[in-house]
Amino acid sequence: MSKELSYLEKKTLLTLEELDGRASPKQIEEAGDFEKGVQVMNSVSWLESKGLVDVEEKIKKHYSLVKKSLAKTDLPERKALKFINKMGGKCSIAELQKDSSLDKKKVGIALGWLKDKKWAKIVKEDGESFLEITSKGKKALKEKGRDEELIRRLGKEGKLSDDQVDKFTVKKLLSRKEILKEDQEVHRRVELTNEGAEVLNEGIELEPEIAQLTPEIIKTGAWKEARIRPYDVKSFAPTKHGGKRHPISRQIEEVKRVWLEMGFTEIDFDYIQPTFWNMDALFIPQDHPARDMQDTFYMKKPERIPMEGDIVQRIKEMHENGGDSRSSGWGYEWSKDEAERAVLRTHTTVCSIRYLAENPEPPVRAITIDRNYRCEATDPTHLPEFAQIDGILMEEDANLNMLIGLLREFYKKMGFDDIKVRPSYFPFTEPSIEVFAKFKGEFLEMGGAGIFRREVTKPHGIDHPVLAWGLGLERLVMLRLQMDDIRECYSNDLSFLREYPLI
Repeated sequence: MSKELSYLEKKTLLTLEELDGRASPKQIEEAGDFEKGVQVMNSVSWLESKGLVDVEEKIKKHYSLVKKSLAKTDLPERKALKFINKMGGKCSIAELQKDSSLDKKKVGIALGWLKDKKWAKIVKEDGESFLEITSKGKKALKEKGRDEELIRRLGKEGKLSDDQVDKFTVKKLLSRKEILKEDQEVHRRVELTNEGAEVLNEGIELEPEIAQLTPEIIKTGAWKEARIRPYDVKSFAPTKHGGKRHPISRQIEEVKRVWLEMGFTEIDFDYIQPTFWNMDALFIPQDHPARDMQDTFYMKKPERIPMEGDIVQRIKEMHENGGDSRSSGWGYEWSKDEAERAVLRTHTTVCSIRYLAENPEPPVRAITIDRNYRCEATDPTHLPEFAQIDGILMEEDANLNMLIGLLREFYKKMGFDDIKVRPSYFPFTEPSIEVFAKFKGEFLEMGGAGIFRREVTKPHGIDHPVLAWGLGLERLVMLRLQMDDIRECYSNDLSFLREYPLI
């Protein structure tokens, strides 16, 4: 065992033996003539990990004043008490604020502690508040409190340990922030274990050794005459964690890669949108519950985003009467003012419809992976800020079977085969479906999809079917990383981030 010890470890053991097997690091440093105290602590740490010594640690607290001048001045409540007494034992709060030596901040502090110490009480007369000295307050005029006595004592002695003070009084003063400061000292005692004593009994030869070969040692041949320290490759070594991308960022890049390989183009638009593009262009009526403040974040700056052009009139007609389509619309009076309200986008489908408006002819294959915002209550499956995988595909003969096959192919490439869909309803797609993936024996909703209604595509002159989908990114990440709570995606737990595999 002794052959596996370093020079400093051997020296520490021998010194500890001279000190009857128990000593502080400082005593070991002085008795063993170590160059630095850190040498002792390093060797003690390794000896402890090998079971040759035990280290006992005791933390001792010391208290001192933040400013020495505090010992020469009265506390705010003491100053207030003296002022009230000077005013005959009763004064208004307004008089205390105006005529005493206390500033506005100190008056507030004084009032709180007068009440806490029960030195004064507040009484109301003719709608005005007065401070009146209590019996405890009259007694306090003649004698100092424990906190004041401690402050005076610290002013004289400078520092007191935790066994020299009343813990309740210290706790009260520490709560006041600007009076006491607390310092901690760690006292360590190193003691030989039975294993350490056995190693010493076997005999330790203290000789210089080479812990690390250098070019100079090799050139001069000094290594031939010196002892080279042996190393145990199985011994403990701290884990090194290199820098790497956040798991969410890496998942986003992988999702993008899958869609790009499937022939899609990545698109995006601004987070702040007029409700015209966020809702009206998607045939969501202006009295839809999703437009309420409880569901949507409306902007104050800018409050409005002006909308102009023929498209505004076409959307207006589509909502009111169906325009030149076979639809009858929603049958209400459409408001341009409502459509110009600025919002944080509630879905990335706003990117899809804006891209279609600029590219009304097939083929179109576009994907957006970015953030959206809804006034959601945070829980294990919902966040107010979340990312969506939103896409569209426009082809001449696009149909629902093609959409389902496309979504199954995407999830298959992401490592999930157990996918199912069921009919659903969305204001801007018909037919509509919801997509589910199996998670720990249960199917978890991943998002919605469908074919854009003619009321959505007709105003832009689009004559071909448009497949559309909006899938939750965080829920996909939960599946892939075996998470139970969607909030874990952004918790920034260092242990999780460090253990997350690179491959």
